[in-house]
Amino acid sequence: MTAHYTAFFYGTLMHPKILKRVIKNEGAHLEICPAVLLDHTRHRVKGCEYPGVVPYEKGRQLFPDRELGQEERSVRGTLVRGLTMPDIGHLDVFEGDEYERLPVSLRPLEPFAPLNSPAGRPDGPESLIPQHVAPLPPLDKLPDAVEAQTYIFLDLRHLESKLWSWDEFIENSAWKWYGGSPEDDTPSDSSPASETLHAGSCRSRGREEKSCDACCHRKRVGWGLKSIEEDV
Repeated sequence: MTAHYTAFFYGTLMHPKILKRVIKNEGAHLEICPAVLLDHTRHRVKGCEYPGVVPYEKGRQLFPDRELGQEERSVRGTLVRGLTMPDIGHLDVFEGDEYERLPVSLRPLEPFAPLNSPAGRPDGPESLIPQHVAPLPPLDKLPDAVEAQTYIFLDLRHLESKLWSWDEFIENSAWKWYGGSPEDDTPSDSSPASETLHAGSCRSRGREEKSCDACCHRKRVGWGLKSIEEDV
């Protein structure tokens, strides 16, 4: 019997176009729904556009002067089920050694729908991308928890204290990751100069070379400068 996996995505992979690009197929076998991961915090990785999530007991070290509210320590994202072993293999390579794939308990916020033709969503899978997030319901009103896997960031030193903003990512950066443009999703005019500039930006923020390489690897994938298979 073929093994299938359920995973929670909380950053760039929340965007269906980026997820399809990474797993190298159209995701016809996948179902998706919005979900929330409680008692974790999501931070921007230093010098990069993507986030890392850590348990709140660890992330609270970045906020020594205050206790975060429930909304701040609740990570919204997408729950995807039906992932195959090849899908997971591509995802593991994409995330790299900055993360570890670990089991977590999540609360789904809506029923699952097919990734490519969500019921009641005539605008297609991009309509699953949260634009305006409603306040989190009281915890005792949330649906029962489900088990899944997600990618937990390993090194707290490489995370900013500022919580990562999905709205800012969609507005400023998402198009770079699936080969579009900010205006009309047409292929962007990318060049190795963009990669060099980004690497310099990482190093200027004092990141270790290994971490910078991992960050720029994602940029190269997003800009179409490097295929994932080169690292397999």
